[in-house]
Amino acid sequence: MSRMTTAGTTARKNKISPRSEAEPRINAAEHPYGSLEHILLVLSRLDSVYGHESTPSDAFATGEPLDGLMLTLLSQNTNDRNRDVAYGALRKKFPTWSDVARASKDEITLAIKYAGLGDIKAERMKAILAIIANDFGGYTLTRMREWDSDRVRAYLSNLRGIGPKTVACVMAFDLGLPAFPVDTHVARISRRLGWAGEKSTPEKIQIFLEKTVPPERCGGGHLNMIEHGRRICHARAPECSACVVADVCRERSKSEDDL
Repeated sequence: MSRMTTAGTTARKNKISPRSEAEPRINAAEHPYGSLEHILLVLSRLDSVYGHESTPSDAFATGEPLDGLMLTLLSQNTNDRNRDVAYGALRKKFPTWSDVARASKDEITLAIKYAGLGDIKAERMKAILAIIANDFGGYTLTRMREWDSDRVRAYLSNLRGIGPKTVACVMAFDLGLPAFPVDTHVARISRRLGWAGEKSTPEKIQIFLEKTVPPERCGGGHLNMIEHGRRICHARAPECSACVVADVCRERSKSEDDL
């Protein structure tokens, strides 16, 4: 789950160069896996390649936090391309959220079919819109820009079907608040680097990262990790020889110890 798309990414397109074998390995005792020093080292190296920490905080914002909430809701259990197709179809058929609220569940389900789980997402969408209209007097969440992080997180988390990743995406991309969404890429890389246990849930990883990573580095760090997961640190057959953080990766170290 991410706001970043292939078409919208601002990442550098240069060829990724792995660290030279001639360079000294980082002393693990000085940068223990999961320590602040280790995390900052990794984030800095990834940013030297992908550069998302210099991406404006609103680069992937939708303009209206409610748009971002619904866009991220559609992204659950699907890829970014299908999410974008479904969102475009929904807004073409129903230009305003009041139009969506008045539409039947079946009409919404048909419009968002490309995102999968249409029945469930349509039902949740209608329920959320009803709550927001009641709480905010209309179909908008712009007043949230005046709220602090704790209040935003508490409100969004109480909406049915809205989990920690979705909340963090809205906070980071639409409200400019510090949050570190943890999708499959971020979770996988965090486990491999030793920032989390092999069975740690994305929710626990997100809590850890948001408590540890400096607020100003959360959004860009999240985007850099996603791009690294897409390009190098694949779920299967990761390209460790082309990885700029291979020498500080717990998983790579374990593999070498087994040789």
